[in-house]
Amino acid sequence: MKRVLILVSLIVLTSCIPYKIAPKFKNEDYKITRAKKFQRKLSREISFIFKDPKDADEFYNYINKKYNLNHKDVGLNTPFQLEGKTFYLSYTEVERTDEKLALPLVITDLRRSSNGNDPLFEGKYTTRKGHWYILLTVYDEDIKNCLLSKHPMRSQIISYLKKLKQEYLTTQNYEELLFTKKS
Repeated sequence: MKRVLILVSLIVLTSCIPYKIAPKFKNEDYKITRAKKFQRKLSREISFIFKDPKDADEFYNYINKKYNLNHKDVGLNTPFQLEGKTFYLSYTEVERTDEKLALPLVITDLRRSSNGNDPLFEGKYTTRKGHWYILLTVYDEDIKNCLLSKHPMRSQIISYLKKLKQEYLTTQNYEELLFTKKS
């Protein structure tokens, strides 16, 4: 029993304790949910969410080139055609973080402070790693969210967004989007 207690104490004292964890999507590489559930300061609209491994403003440049917007209202109600109907795509980029508390550094500084010494690791008690996500929302001409479960075009819109996501993640040079055949 004494060895187990020593082992558990040793593990706790030498580990980092996570207190914020960025979401990971189970079974899929995207998720359809309320944006407000994903991050509190967002709207209550249903959104198509996926992790963005690329650099900042890459999705902006992708949308700008794909829909030939010339840097006007990129990401705000961008019109696109699907099965002869017009839909409007909006997007938001959101950062979620993984944050950990480095317990050994805290304990070391507490011990040094109790002995009258200056702390060595002050301000380095936590580690942070950011993850970026893209939230896509699609509306029809009647300003109804197309990702709602009762919308008649929901499955087609989800399929379109999956293809859009895949094209974005696999395309390196967005200029080549201008030369691809539109279908």
